Amino acid sequence: MACSATSASLFSANPTPLFSPKSSLSLPNNSLHLNPLPTRPSLSLTRPSHTRRSFVVKASSSELPLVGNTAPDFEAEAVFDQEFINVKLSDYIGKKYVVLFFYPLDFTFVCPTEITAFSDRHAEFEALNTEILGVSVDSVFSHLAWIQTDRKSGGLGDLNYPLISDVTKSISKSYGVLIPDQGIALRGLFIIDKERGYSAFYH
Repeated sequence: MACSATSASLFSANPTPLFSPKSSLSLPNNSLHLNPLPTRPSLSLTRPSHTRRSFVVKASSSELPLVGNTAPDFEAEAVFDQEFINVKLSDYIGKKYVVLFFYPLDFTFVCPTEITAFSDRHAEFEALNTEILGVSVDSVFSHLAWIQTDRKSGGLGDLNYPLISDVTKSISKSYGVLIPDQGIALRGLFIIDKERGYSAFYH
Protein backbone atom coordinates (compact mmCIF):
# COMPACT_ATOMS: atom_id res chain seq x y z
CA MET A 1 0.00 0.00 0.00
CA ALA A 2 8.85 6.56 1.52
CA CYS A 3 5.96 8.68 0.21
CA SER A 4 6.48 11.84 -1.78
CA ALA A 5 4.54 15.08 -1.59
CA THR A 6 2.18 14.32 -4.44
CA SER A 7 -0.03 11.48 -5.55
CA ALA A 8 2.11 11.11 -8.68
CA SER A 9 4.81 9.49 -6.55
CA LEU A 10 2.62 6.42 -6.15
CA PHE A 11 2.82 5.78 -9.87
CA SER A 12 6.64 5.96 -9.99
CA ALA A 13 8.28 2.60 -10.60
CA ASN A 14 11.74 3.90 -9.58
CA PRO A 15 11.44 6.25 -6.62
CA THR A 16 14.45 8.50 -5.94
CA PRO A 17 16.41 7.33 -2.87
CA LEU A 18 16.12 9.50 0.18
CA PHE A 19 19.88 9.45 0.73
CA SER A 20 22.55 9.08 -1.95
CA PRO A 21 25.66 7.10 -1.01
CA LYS A 22 28.72 9.12 -0.12
CA SER A 23 31.66 8.72 -2.43
CA SER A 24 35.00 7.85 -0.83
CA LEU A 25 38.00 10.14 -1.27
CA SER A 26 41.47 8.60 -1.46
CA LEU A 27 44.75 10.56 -1.38
CA PRO A 28 47.72 9.67 -3.59
CA ASN A 29 50.78 8.03 -2.03
CA ASN A 30 52.88 11.15 -2.51
CA SER A 31 50.44 13.39 -0.68
CA LEU A 32 51.70 15.95 1.81
CA HIS A 33 52.34 14.76 5.37
CA LEU A 34 50.12 16.76 7.68
CA ASN A 35 50.02 16.78 11.42
CA PRO A 36 47.04 14.78 12.65
CA LEU A 37 44.05 16.79 13.78
CA PRO A 38 42.94 16.42 17.38
CA THR A 39 40.36 13.72 17.73
CA ARG A 40 36.75 14.65 18.45
CA PRO A 41 34.11 12.61 20.18
CA SER A 42 32.26 10.48 17.64
CA LEU A 43 28.61 11.22 17.00
CA SER A 44 26.05 8.46 17.15
CA LEU A 45 23.73 8.45 14.15
CA THR A 46 21.54 5.68 15.54
CA ARG A 47 17.90 6.74 15.74
CA PRO A 48 16.30 6.38 19.13
CA SER A 49 13.57 3.79 19.28
CA HIS A 50 10.83 6.38 19.79
CA THR A 51 11.47 8.29 16.57
CA ARG A 52 9.21 8.04 13.55
CA ARG A 53 9.53 4.93 11.43
CA SER A 54 9.58 4.64 7.66
CA PHE A 55 7.91 1.48 6.39
CA VAL A 56 9.95 0.50 3.36
CA VAL A 57 9.12 -3.09 2.49
CA LYS A 58 9.09 -5.03 -0.77
CA ALA A 59 6.91 -7.97 -1.63
CA SER A 60 8.23 -10.94 -3.55
CA SER A 61 6.98 -11.38 -7.11
CA SER A 62 5.09 -14.53 -6.12
CA GLU A 63 2.93 -12.50 -3.73
CA LEU A 64 1.87 -9.89 -6.27
CA PRO A 65 -1.42 -10.16 -8.19
CA LEU A 66 -1.38 -10.49 -11.95
CA VAL A 67 -2.72 -7.83 -14.28
CA GLY A 68 -5.95 -9.10 -15.80
CA ASN A 69 -6.90 -11.26 -12.83
CA THR A 70 -10.11 -10.55 -10.94
CA ALA A 71 -9.67 -8.21 -7.99
CA PRO A 72 -10.88 -9.81 -4.72
CA ASP A 73 -14.22 -8.45 -3.58
CA PHE A 74 -14.55 -7.14 -0.03
CA GLU A 75 -16.97 -5.39 2.26
CA ALA A 76 -15.73 -3.33 5.18
CA GLU A 77 -16.47 -0.39 7.43
CA ALA A 78 -15.04 2.96 6.41
CA VAL A 79 -15.03 6.64 7.31
CA PHE A 80 -16.39 9.18 4.85
CA ASP A 81 -17.58 12.71 5.54
CA GLN A 82 -16.75 12.01 9.21
CA GLU A 83 -19.35 9.23 9.35
CA PHE A 84 -19.07 5.45 9.48
CA ILE A 85 -20.24 3.74 6.29
CA ASN A 86 -19.99 0.32 4.64
CA VAL A 87 -17.99 -0.01 1.44
CA LYS A 88 -18.25 -2.96 -0.94
CA LEU A 89 -15.98 -3.17 -3.95
CA SER A 90 -18.55 -4.95 -6.10
CA ASP A 91 -20.87 -1.94 -5.77
CA TYR A 92 -18.56 -0.09 -8.16
CA ILE A 93 -18.29 -2.87 -10.72
CA GLY A 94 -19.84 -1.95 -14.06
CA LYS A 95 -20.10 1.67 -12.93
CA LYS A 96 -16.68 3.08 -12.11
CA TYR A 97 -12.98 2.42 -12.20
CA VAL A 98 -11.42 2.13 -8.75
CA VAL A 99 -8.04 3.29 -7.47
CA LEU A 100 -7.46 1.17 -4.37
CA PHE A 101 -4.40 2.05 -2.31
CA PHE A 102 -2.95 0.67 0.92
CA TYR A 103 -0.75 2.39 3.48
CA PRO A 104 0.82 1.09 6.73
CA LEU A 105 -0.71 3.06 9.60
CA ASP A 106 -2.59 6.20 10.55
CA PHE A 107 -0.65 9.07 12.10
CA THR A 108 2.56 8.22 10.27
CA PHE A 109 4.54 11.22 9.11
CA VAL A 110 4.89 10.55 5.36
CA CYS A 111 1.59 8.98 4.33
CA PRO A 112 -0.57 12.13 4.80
CA THR A 113 1.08 13.84 1.82
CA GLU A 114 -0.20 11.18 -0.57
CA ILE A 115 -3.57 10.70 1.09
CA THR A 116 -4.37 14.42 1.07
CA ALA A 117 -3.03 14.82 -2.49
CA PHE A 118 -5.56 12.25 -3.70
CA SER A 119 -8.29 14.18 -1.90
CA ASP A 120 -7.20 17.54 -3.30
CA ARG A 121 -7.34 16.15 -6.85
CA HIS A 122 -10.47 14.07 -6.36
CA ALA A 123 -12.39 16.10 -8.95
CA GLU A 124 -9.92 15.00 -11.62
CA PHE A 125 -10.59 11.35 -10.79
CA GLU A 126 -14.33 11.99 -10.81
CA ALA A 127 -14.01 13.41 -14.32
CA LEU A 128 -12.48 10.06 -15.30
CA ASN A 129 -15.35 8.15 -13.68
CA THR A 130 -12.97 6.81 -11.04
CA GLU A 131 -13.44 6.28 -7.30
CA ILE A 132 -10.58 6.38 -4.80
CA LEU A 133 -10.50 4.03 -1.79
CA GLY A 134 -7.81 4.12 0.89
CA VAL A 135 -7.13 1.15 3.18
CA SER A 136 -5.09 0.46 6.31
CA VAL A 137 -5.35 -1.99 9.20
CA ASP A 138 -6.40 0.78 11.60
CA SER A 139 -9.87 0.97 13.12
CA VAL A 140 -12.53 3.39 11.91
CA PHE A 141 -12.05 5.28 15.18
CA SER A 142 -8.38 5.82 14.37
CA HIS A 143 -9.32 6.93 10.84
CA LEU A 144 -11.88 9.37 12.23
CA ALA A 145 -9.41 10.82 14.73
CA TRP A 146 -6.83 11.34 11.99
CA ILE A 147 -9.39 13.00 9.72
CA GLN A 148 -10.51 15.27 12.54
CA THR A 149 -6.91 16.38 13.11
CA ASP A 150 -5.88 19.50 11.22
CA ARG A 151 -3.31 19.07 8.46
CA LYS A 152 -0.96 21.54 10.11
CA SER A 153 -0.93 19.24 13.13
CA GLY A 154 -0.13 16.12 11.11
CA GLY A 155 -3.74 15.16 10.40
CA LEU A 156 -5.69 14.72 7.19
CA GLY A 157 -8.59 17.09 7.56
CA ASP A 158 -11.74 16.25 5.60
CA LEU A 159 -11.24 13.81 2.73
CA ASN A 160 -13.26 13.50 -0.46
CA TYR A 161 -13.16 9.69 -0.48
CA PRO A 162 -13.55 6.86 2.07
CA LEU A 163 -10.81 5.47 4.30
CA ILE A 164 -11.47 1.76 4.82
CA SER A 165 -10.71 -0.11 8.04
CA ASP A 166 -9.06 -3.50 7.54
CA VAL A 167 -8.75 -4.53 11.18
CA THR A 168 -9.07 -8.22 10.27
CA LYS A 169 -6.25 -7.76 7.73
CA SER A 170 -8.26 -9.87 5.28
CA ILE A 171 -8.28 -7.22 2.53
CA SER A 172 -4.54 -6.61 2.79
CA LYS A 173 -3.90 -10.35 2.69
CA SER A 174 -6.15 -10.94 -0.33
CA TYR A 175 -4.32 -8.21 -2.28
CA GLY A 176 -0.88 -9.54 -1.33
CA VAL A 177 0.26 -6.47 0.60
CA LEU A 178 0.11 -7.77 4.17
CA ILE A 179 3.40 -7.92 6.07
CA PRO A 180 2.68 -10.88 8.39
CA ASP A 181 5.42 -10.32 10.95
CA GLN A 182 4.40 -6.66 11.41
CA GLY A 183 0.65 -7.03 10.94
CA ILE A 184 0.44 -4.01 8.64
CA ALA A 185 0.05 -3.42 4.91
CA LEU A 186 2.91 -2.25 2.76
CA ARG A 187 2.28 0.63 0.40
CA GLY A 188 0.50 -0.57 -2.71
CA LEU A 189 -1.86 0.85 -5.31
CA PHE A 190 -4.22 -1.06 -7.59
CA ILE A 191 -6.17 0.25 -10.58
CA ILE A 192 -9.31 -1.86 -11.01
CA ASP A 193 -11.42 -1.67 -14.15
CA LYS A 194 -15.21 -1.79 -14.41
CA GLU A 195 -15.15 -5.57 -14.81
CA ARG A 196 -13.19 -5.90 -11.54
CA GLY A 197 -10.00 -6.83 -13.30
CA TYR A 198 -6.57 -5.49 -12.40
CA SER A 199 -5.47 -2.91 -14.93
CA ALA A 200 -2.26 -2.09 -13.07
CA PHE A 201 -0.69 -2.27 -9.66
CA TYR A 202 2.21 -0.46 -8.00
CA HIS A 203 4.29 -1.33 -4.93
